[in-house]
Amino acid sequence: MSAPTDHLAAFGAPDAISTHMLLLAQQAFVLVSLWKPLLLLLPFIGWAWLISSVYDKHAARFHLGREKWAAIHLCIGVLAIIVAMAIPMKSELSFWLGLFLETVVLGVSVAVFPLLTNKDERVPEQHRLRLDFSKMAEARRAKKETKQIGSSEIIVRLQDGKPIPVPEAESPEFEVRVAAEQIVLRAREARAAEIDLSPGRDGAYINVFLVDGVRTAGGTTPAADAVKIIDFWKSAAGLDVNDRRRKQTGHCSYDRNEEKHKLRVRTAGGQGGMTLNLLFDPEKAVRRKAEELGLLEQQAEELRAIVDDGKGVVLVAATPDGGGTTLIYSLTRMHDAYTTNVQTLEYETQGVIEGVRQNVFDPTKEGQEFSTLVRSIMRRDPDVVSITELPDAPTAKEITRADQERTRTYVLLRANGALPAIQLWMKAVGDPATASGCLHGVVAVRLCRKLCINCRVAYQPSADMLKKLGLPADKVKQLFKKGGQVLIKNKPETCPVCQGVGYVGQEGLFEVYHLGDAERDLIKSNNLAGLRAELRKKQLPTIQQAALRKAIDGITSVEEVVRVTTEAKPQQENRPPADAA
Repeated sequence: MSAPTDHLAAFGAPDAISTHMLLLAQQAFVLVSLWKPLLLLLPFIGWAWLISSVYDKHAARFHLGREKWAAIHLCIGVLAIIVAMAIPMKSELSFWLGLFLETVVLGVSVAVFPLLTNKDERVPEQHRLRLDFSKMAEARRAKKETKQIGSSEIIVRLQDGKPIPVPEAESPEFEVRVAAEQIVLRAREARAAEIDLSPGRDGAYINVFLVDGVRTAGGTTPAADAVKIIDFWKSAAGLDVNDRRRKQTGHCSYDRNEEKHKLRVRTAGGQGGMTLNLLFDPEKAVRRKAEELGLLEQQAEELRAIVDDGKGVVLVAATPDGGGTTLIYSLTRMHDAYTTNVQTLEYETQGVIEGVRQNVFDPTKEGQEFSTLVRSIMRRDPDVVSITELPDAPTAKEITRADQERTRTYVLLRANGALPAIQLWMKAVGDPATASGCLHGVVAVRLCRKLCINCRVAYQPSADMLKKLGLPADKVKQLFKKGGQVLIKNKPETCPVCQGVGYVGQEGLFEVYHLGDAERDLIKSNNLAGLRAELRKKQLPTIQQAALRKAIDGITSVEEVVRVTTEAKPQQENRPPADAA
């Protein structure tokens, strides 16, 4: 028995053995500090809240594949756990490396979702997710300002950016402020680009919203209240409130949470009373590049040939609110304003064109005429001049007297197609030979509404329908029509993207023709039928053909094609536009 005793003695007494084992157990419990698992859990808590409370609801609202994204986020979460735990915890550095890699994996999930979903056309711009912390800080400051200046849904700012204080609650001025705000908020909720407030019958003012180029009823306002609302917006834009007859134009802005919008305020007086026009973000409307307008490939090539020609007069045709200003701004930007002398002549600038000298005609200035200002600009030897109006015959004649070999002139006309624009130009000049001699091109545009891709409905067109449209039955198997509703848990609900309208945004429909000697000779002889035939030989799409192409591609509907190509009528007069469309 001595051997076992000696063996136990080597390890010490039984009490010593128990103490030794207890120490080992204590060491086992402190292999990982308590604060380390908690620290690893913190990124997961924030990530899980963002995914479940924001991203998942966003994917469900706009039908972005909720189940697919949920599975992706779940996989990323599991991957983050594996990455964090797979590194052997041999030192403090290993733990911090695991935490860093976990945060990176979760951060990728956070960043990729808005990056991809914001590109989806089903998500309206105002509902796109943004991870811009500077804007979040601005939103907090704006919210703080709102609390400081009173109870108001939006912050209305003067042209210099200073907020307009909100009157005390229950005062008459506060009621006016709330009513003025509500008109704007209702319009934005309807996705309106413009508001018209004008006298109607029975002593009430009519509110009209321009939504995707279509005028929509926005309710009525008692005349006494409408006048006060008009005065409020006039004051915000720095206009003379006491002048109720003269046309006035000014600008202001407003904030609502993270949204910031500029407003062009235009008022005028008449026999029935004052009118008010509010245009949202006028600069944004004319900021599109040529490749963003909706030109078909053939038309884009023809337009480039016209721009590269760089000589003579190019007519730009559009109906009121039909995209003419946007088109002529895009054409102007296609010229290098830093190597050439590029100028514009406008009644009012709708946006800044970098490097371009933008001349403004003031009709109230004594002794100034539009044609005289055109002559003055042409004498400065410009390379490119864009004229956004053709108010009278003297202006047309001044344009034809310019040096056509050295100057390119774009002229915006209120016409619904290429041929009507040429006819209007010939009438303004008065002499077919003079009118034709300087023409080098014509570009016409109309706007059609784009189908909401979140709720559009596919269908198989009948053979009779395709025959009437002139489309081949063997090639067109599917078209789309407007929906307005979506199924959520097998229950039809109003589409959150288009608000039940079925359309979101607008697309350009074009006619683009580079005019050569053959076309100019036909114009000179006033042979419009021959000119039409000569243009057909170019095999370039007409506005109607471009519209049908958009319908086949699912961009718009046949109903919208019919509306756009049949409702526009030739304009009898070439008046200044009411807005910057």
